[in-house]
Amino acid sequence: MSTVFSKVIAGEIPGRFVWQDETCAGFLSIAPLAYGHTLVVPRQEVDKWTDAEGQLMTHLMHVAHRIGKAQVEAFGSERAGLSIAGFEVPHLHLHVWPSNSMADHSFAQADDDPDAAKMDEAAEKLRVALRLMGDAEHVPAEQD
Repeated sequence: MSTVFSKVIAGEIPGRFVWQDETCAGFLSIAPLAYGHTLVVPRQEVDKWTDAEGQLMTHLMHVAHRIGKAQVEAFGSERAGLSIAGFEVPHLHLHVWPSNSMADHSFAQADDDPDAAKMDEAAEKLRVALRLMGDAEHVPAEQD
């Protein structure tokens, strides 16, 4: 049975993609901690991050690092937050979001009803920042 993330990656469920490569995809969270909150998800269905091969984790962290740098640039945040929780969907995923304080790290503060226009704008800001950083080959040309 495929996970909801596999369905997003396959295009069966819409997603705001900011990164796609042969190993993983990055798309905006539907319940963001901040606009620009991105999930970095392997195409391979792995439940727990501790079950993933080291090479996969290295790649996911590299992509999260690139996206985090783009978030700091695009949104002017002090830092980019990073978390691997894994309880809400049984498919490994890294949360990366613009952050200005520890208060920004509480998942209790997630926006369950974000503004669609602001989400689209955040995705495009991230795509532009990633392209400017030299990652154009992994950035979708437009909103998927």
